[in-house]
Amino acid sequence: MFTGIITDIGTVTDIKHTTDAALITIEASSALEDAAFGVSISVDGVCLTVTEFTATQFTSDVMAETLRHTTIGDLKPGDRVNLERAMPANGRFDGHIVQGHVDGVATVTAVNPGERWTDYSFTMPTEIGRYLAPKGSVAIDGTSLTLTQVADQDAGQTSFGVSLIPTTLSETTLGTLAVGSRVNIEVDVIAKYVERLTK
Repeated sequence: MFTGIITDIGTVTDIKHTTDAALITIEASSALEDAAFGVSISVDGVCLTVTEFTATQFTSDVMAETLRHTTIGDLKPGDRVNLERAMPANGRFDGHIVQGHVDGVATVTAVNPGERWTDYSFTMPTEIGRYLAPKGSVAIDGTSLTLTQVADQDAGQTSFGVSLIPTTLSETTLGTLAVGSRVNIEVDVIAKYVERLTK
């Protein structure tokens, strides 16, 4: 389990695609402290298992399902990614409950810089967007954020927005997003359980 507080920005150094999977290698720093075989690291919000590691990089297997339903399949050497190690049992919840199980992919539709923050707008299919709520939590590329607005549109799409402070813009990869960029979305898991239990 994660909290959505990004602790490191890694760089993809290699990605090998096979018929139904991929092997990705990422250069990192603080995310590798006390690393061990089998530990979990969130890569742009996707929980991956470390299969090999050195002092400066780690390698993970990526299943076909993950490649199909996240942006991990779009990555190439040189791309930068948000990293977070799994939360220790005695750690702080500075963000919100993030499982590293991406629910879908959203697309940036607008970027509006302000004096002290930048407003980002996104759109995604309503089948996932229905779990979003104004002032609720969402993980975008693994980063815990608060939703500023949510609206269902025609044609089965939901638009939503977040406001990013300078620290988030500089300490994550979100500051490099532009109109048309695709991002991984994980909705608040509580919303999914509530829906399941009320059916």
